[in-house]
Amino acid sequence: MKNIYSNIYKATNNNLNKAKIVIEKGDVVAVPTETVYGLAANAYNNKAVKKIFALKKRPSHNPLIIHFKNIEQIKKETIINNNFLKLAKKFSPGPLTYVLKKKKNSKISKFANKGLSSIAVRIPNEKNILKLLNILKCPLAAPSANKSKSLSPTTAKHVADEFNGKVKMIIDGGACTIGIESTVIDLTAKPKILREGGLSSEIIEKFLKTKLSENKNKVIKSPGQIGLHYSPGMPIYMNRNKAIKDGALIAFANRSYSNKNVFNLSTKGNLKEAAKNFFNTLRVIKNKKFKSISVNKIPNKDLGKAINERLIRAAQYE
Repeated sequence: MKNIYSNIYKATNNNLNKAKIVIEKGDVVAVPTETVYGLAANAYNNKAVKKIFALKKRPSHNPLIIHFKNIEQIKKETIINNNFLKLAKKFSPGPLTYVLKKKKNSKISKFANKGLSSIAVRIPNEKNILKLLNILKCPLAAPSANKSKSLSPTTAKHVADEFNGKVKMIIDGGACTIGIESTVIDLTAKPKILREGGLSSEIIEKFLKTKLSENKNKVIKSPGQIGLHYSPGMPIYMNRNKAIKDGALIAFANRSYSNKNVFNLSTKGNLKEAAKNFFNTLRVIKNKKFKSISVNKIPNKDLGKAINERLIRAAQYE
């Protein structure tokens, strides 16, 4: 029987150098980040970026996040501003993505940002992808390593299961420490949150000492703005205390559930723990062939906002 995990490689320096060669040849490598695993390719290479879209079956109008090794590299491709500098010096590397104006002479592939005048950028805070970025001469276009609309991967095996050998090389950095995608902030005008994520928007507001404006713009500037997304492929019912027939229940906080169809994100009511467990829990439920998912009420604060945002999009079941 074929080993379906033969394309998973330990995150050694030798294997990172192999990944570098694969990327330089214009191919795609799956990489760990602190948020979720990503499909990474040379952000300067049009053909390589197109391969990401093809693998993910991603809508062509949905731009990619570009991962950089440091602020100086970002400056070469974007028009920075004071809000970016303040936030980046405080929160980067980390789970915060910035939408900035793209320089006219930027080398970033036009397919990565779908012809927009802006581009989404971040510096990841995971040692292996940072090592890879530091031995490459290019930034990496790296959306989540899953097929479009489906569950984001938080382990190397999730990626292997998702693509069944179509990704030649998956770097295994262990389970993601945050487990939910980056927060996206638009800095092209007055700061506004485009996607809740691994850094609470409340923390950002407190740091900037300003209320972040609501995103009312229909232009898709970053991932996480389309309709159905993060889906386990079954109906999701929010703010429920029990499952329906043949369904699973996702619980939160210290509740006295003991049924086999109950999966607790955090018995302690810890939102960081809940976020880390979120996608893996959805994947376990999907693999167990439940017919639906009911979810306890998740507090809409801190990382709970990110969880609820994903539940709302996932609940738009087709």
